[in-house]
Amino acid sequence: MQQNIFRKFLEDRGRRLTKQRNAILQKAFSCKGHFDPESLYLEMRQKGMKASRASVYRTLNLLCECGLVGKVSKTEHGTIYEHTLGSHHDHMVCIGCGKIIEFYSESLEKLQDELCREQDFEGKSHILEIRGYCRHCRMGKNVLGGESS
Repeated sequence: MQQNIFRKFLEDRGRRLTKQRNAILQKAFSCKGHFDPESLYLEMRQKGMKASRASVYRTLNLLCECGLVGKVSKTEHGTIYEHTLGSHHDHMVCIGCGKIIEFYSESLEKLQDELCREQDFEGKSHILEIRGYCRHCRMGKNVLGGESS
């Protein structure tokens, strides 16, 4: 299914679904949960798949443009991605350890729809990311002033 969506997206822009792009698409969709471009690239190389680092980054950008993949978070180590075909959810990102917690809130979704109606706005998608500290990081340090004693 995702291959057909990506092929049509590329064809509409005068591009082709090359073997490299298809391999990157398949590898991205084989990931369970979140992934980063560098890990994706290294896994592909380990398995003998031919794809350059630049091709991985370019293809991920194309996958984001067509809506099959989304950027979850930007960290000091780079951008984290996930495939978005399927159920919608939002994220809480720990700025201490980088942990990403997925959540879904029906009341938030309804509020967003209501806000769009009030502004006569047709929303198509959204990204909600709440940044803060997970329980583990809060227990290990005083969030306001460094390490706890």
